[in-house]
Amino acid sequence: MCAVCAVALAGCAVGPDYRRPPLPLGETFRETPAQTASIADTPWFDVFTDPVLRQLVEEALANNRDLRAAIARVEQARDEAAIARSPLFPQVGYGGVAARGKLVRIGVADQEAPDVANTFLAFANASWELDLWGRIRRGAEASYADLLASDAGRHGVVLSLVSQVAQSYFELLELDLELQIARDNVVSFQETFDLFNRRYRGGVASKLDSLRAQAALAQVAADVPRVEAAIVQKENEIAVLVGRPAQGMPRGTALLAQSVPPEIPAGVPAQLLERRPDLIQSEQTLVAANATIGETFAQYFPRVGLTALGGTLSSDVSNLLEHKSSLWSYAAQAAGPLFTAGQTTYQWKAAQAATDAALASYESAVLNALREVSDALIARSKLDEQRAQRETSVAALEEALKTARTRYAGGLATYLEVLDAQQQLYPEQLALAQVRRDELVSVVTLYRVLGGGWNAAEPAPAVPSNLRP
Repeated sequence: MCAVCAVALAGCAVGPDYRRPPLPLGETFRETPAQTASIADTPWFDVFTDPVLRQLVEEALANNRDLRAAIARVEQARDEAAIARSPLFPQVGYGGVAARGKLVRIGVADQEAPDVANTFLAFANASWELDLWGRIRRGAEASYADLLASDAGRHGVVLSLVSQVAQSYFELLELDLELQIARDNVVSFQETFDLFNRRYRGGVASKLDSLRAQAALAQVAADVPRVEAAIVQKENEIAVLVGRPAQGMPRGTALLAQSVPPEIPAGVPAQLLERRPDLIQSEQTLVAANATIGETFAQYFPRVGLTALGGTLSSDVSNLLEHKSSLWSYAAQAAGPLFTAGQTTYQWKAAQAATDAALASYESAVLNALREVSDALIARSKLDEQRAQRETSVAALEEALKTARTRYAGGLATYLEVLDAQQQLYPEQLALAQVRRDELVSVVTLYRVLGGGWNAAEPAPAVPSNLRP
């Protein structure tokens, strides 16, 4: 028996061992020099300092339904990994039989037949498949990879959730600013309309001036209910993310007072493989597919196992445990395929094809991650330039509007100059607000595409030590 166990423990697992494929990562990102530090190593509560935003993120992490579902899927995968590993160990069971009957033989008179008899049987049995070819171990390896992929999916939900809450919050603050700009412009256009209307009634200006001013006022005023509706919809969106019914949301620091980090280190591309949840999930899917090749290839070889049975048999239940009639047996058995009409071969080939597909998906995910980081870095660096130009434009248009009003009041300019200055200023103010929002969102996006720093803080999901591959 010990010799058999030694052979089983020394048995090799057929199929390829996983090795990470070569990937076109490069030493640095396109837009940055080599950096050891990365914003993704910073906890979210150090990146987003608004106290209300912190509160909303905490609430989302505690109450979001999608995150709860992801956590439940990890627990399911953990149990399935333990199930896949358990056949490596002996399986022990028990059973019992209580029967009453009469044996009738052909050609024997009834009076010569034996009486009705009772039969009682109690037994215990054990079985153990010797994993000589690693079929069970490869299956357990695949299940454990599925567990790690599921846990990476949970990390992905957490990172996505934090990013969604932060982005939606900054978008809400920008809508608040848009509403303030719209209302301020309604006041400004109202003043222009009142001025034109007074001059028209005084016979100094034509009715055309007053009508044009009234139309411009109505156009700006129409934006107020549009933005108010957008604010309610954005609040409802945040409410769902944090696990509340549709309702209003609190505000913290105003958009213009939000701080943007002056420098945001990105780290190096190789860090993405260990940090981004989607890349970890994709790689673990590849690991599971690779292990399945060995699991299916092991189907070509016989399954070898040991069985044992022991129990007692009695016609009287009171004597069942007195060992007057005992039974036992042990055996070794082997079974393997001879003809399966190609089923085993096709299963093996299908596993190879699935691995090729998983490899292509993994490589594609890596390339896409590099593109997302590059896009986020260039957007982050150029938004600062855009904001500076928008601020210059707004300041110039504000001065132009003041000048146009002064000239119009003095009879040196037409109504078109005033309206033109107002109509240029309003969209430029909105554009500046949107650029300031985009600067904050770019930090959120860069934090997300770099991986968010979740993996360094938490260990791999636990599986009972005796069930780990």
